[in-house]
Amino acid sequence: MKTLFKNIGPGPLVAAAFIGPGTVTVCTLSGVNFGYSLLWAMLLSIIATIVLQEMSARLGIISQKGLSEIIRTEIKNPILKGFTIVLILSAIVIGNAAYEAGNISGGVLGLETIVGNPNIEIAGFPVNTLSIVIGAIAFILLYIGNYKLLEKVLVGLVILMSLAFLITAIMTKPNISEIFKGLLIPKFSNDSILTVIGLIGTTVVPYNLFLHASLVKEKWHKTSDLKYARKDTVIAIVLGGLVSMCIIISAAAIQSQDINSASDLAKGLEPLFGSFSKYFLAIGLFAAGITSAITAPLAAAYVASGCLGWNSNLKSKKFKSVWIFILLLGVLFSSLAIKPIDIIKFAQVANGILLPVIAGFLIWIMNKTSVLGIHKNTIKQNIFGFIILGISILLSVATLNKVFHLNIF
Repeated sequence: MKTLFKNIGPGPLVAAAFIGPGTVTVCTLSGVNFGYSLLWAMLLSIIATIVLQEMSARLGIISQKGLSEIIRTEIKNPILKGFTIVLILSAIVIGNAAYEAGNISGGVLGLETIVGNPNIEIAGFPVNTLSIVIGAIAFILLYIGNYKLLEKVLVGLVILMSLAFLITAIMTKPNISEIFKGLLIPKFSNDSILTVIGLIGTTVVPYNLFLHASLVKEKWHKTSDLKYARKDTVIAIVLGGLVSMCIIISAAAIQSQDINSASDLAKGLEPLFGSFSKYFLAIGLFAAGITSAITAPLAAAYVASGCLGWNSNLKSKKFKSVWIFILLLGVLFSSLAIKPIDIIKFAQVANGILLPVIAGFLIWIMNKTSVLGIHKNTIKQNIFGFIILGISILLSVATLNKVFHLNIF
């Protein structure tokens, strides 16, 4: 057990990053509207995430560089390089600033279910003090700049979140045979296609590919560590996927259609399974919010540093300035209840375009002997990679279709 914990790496941080309030909300709506029938989409997402994140981790360990650093050095055409860097900075840095408000608001919803809504008024504006509390916790942990401490806190929160959602799912006494049917028999209709896109899009996250490649080199430095990185990646992402499935299963127990968010789910479960279910779900939502509130600014800082050639040390002033900016914007939007819809819409579009671009670049770089030597992709890894690239292109088209109402589908 001691060896297992010693070899825990950034995998749980990656899981913490993709299980944010957005994921919780999409999984809640999936369960309420479609029962167990879309669990297969979650299983597909888990497999795709494992394949891409393993590539990202292998790249980080072998090259000892972040993904954005390698993009800057490996793309030789100055126009293509400039376009790619602008796209990445727009999607990750601006996008994460928009999503950060949602991360903090999600953590606040979890706390509000337990402690109420302690708003104060400043200059005529109602300010949510819980947003400031969550922002302060994230700030302190990031400002200390100690990777090992950050890792331990996030691992603890992921375990707490996993237990909270698992217990909630067990309390609903789900039908096991129906769960397996939903997992193994894919089916969807025109009504469910956007939910399928949402389930895949909130699990296979572009910024996690950058975050993982940067974090593994903080933990591991030798090629012999690859086996630990693979095990860490698979265990953490499967655990994260199980958390998402537990949310879908919990939500499927609710008969009411008046469920639009995870906090509604907490209230909806209470009359059926008692106040304990509400508290377990609230704790899970708080943990999901705060873990993503820490990892989103961290990912943005790694991306900006790699793209602009800065030092990506946690204690570097330029590195700190990026995550502080992202965190402050998130706290501001969340505490004043500002909904940055246009920015989030822009981030959604940019991330939709970015996923196939980054997946394509990652597969290309993973086949370069000059970068990875004998650790480049095998034929099997490339087959899986290209299948996922195809799915990400469809996802990108569907995202653009959804945002701009192109009526492609």
